[in-house]
Amino acid sequence: MRALVVDHTSPGHLSLTDVPAPRPAAHEALVRVEAVSLNFGEVHEATRPQMPDGTVLGWDAAGVVVQAAADGSGPAEGERVVTLGETGWAELRAVPAARLGTAPKDADPGALSTIPVAGLSALHVLRRMGSLLGRRVMVTGASGGVGRYAVQLAARSGAHVVAISRNPAQADGLRALGAHEVHPEPAAVRQPVSAVLDNVGGQYLVDAFAALSAGGVLYSVGRSSEADVVLSPDDLVGTGGRHDRSIRTFFLFGDPTTDFSADLTWLAGEIAAGRLDPGISWRGPWSRHSEAVEALLGRRLHGKAVLDLE
Repeated sequence: MRALVVDHTSPGHLSLTDVPAPRPAAHEALVRVEAVSLNFGEVHEATRPQMPDGTVLGWDAAGVVVQAAADGSGPAEGERVVTLGETGWAELRAVPAARLGTAPKDADPGALSTIPVAGLSALHVLRRMGSLLGRRVMVTGASGGVGRYAVQLAARSGAHVVAISRNPAQADGLRALGAHEVHPEPAAVRQPVSAVLDNVGGQYLVDAFAALSAGGVLYSVGRSSEADVVLSPDDLVGTGGRHDRSIRTFFLFGDPTTDFSADLTWLAGEIAAGRLDPGISWRGPWSRHSEAVEALLGRRLHGKAVLDLE
């Protein structure tokens, strides 16, 4: 089968080549991949010298089951699915039922492929915040993959969404997704917020933490700035009696036993029905992968990059 593999001699450190097809375990379905979406973290990982040539990466993929799991778990042959795994940039992937959600047959596989990492991360962090009804919730990196899903889901949960995006051209689009306020940086926010989903790190995290009200929580999800975080004693103490604030880290795969199937299925249904915008900002055949990777690494994309398999 064909796959997109690490190749340090090629543009974007990736190339299309033939690799052995996967052999699914009894609890895994074999999925014919139709589309994949790229995350900054994985394309950046491909550029690292220590990443071996020939490695197949890719968390996010959507397609059709061509062989159901032998143990009877998961969807049947012929079902359209959205999948989460580690080797998605290939024509076939073996996926356990816990990381596979079903989708309507007429759903766009490219839109579905944006869901796994971005959609699940936003959904699970917002759940950790508790009831959002009437609360001010800040989302940094709001025009990115996780951020766009977080803005939409928080707004639908009744939150007053404070979106942070460095690109002023994104403001109208974020308001259309449900943001009530759009600011270029957390330091520009004047009223305290009760919770933060931070995708950026660095000084953004420091300033977002300063915006928390008493008892507020900041969830560190990403570090797109690649900058270190330095919190001084004054940053931690806060002003105006805003104490008992906390910072929590989040990793989607922190508990390897988590069953994502129900959430993937729900998100797929919302995408298919048009109730969630997948935020695709670049799309093309996987033969043009180097263009998508270059745009991602150059920070020129706001939203998701999707590759359709030919």
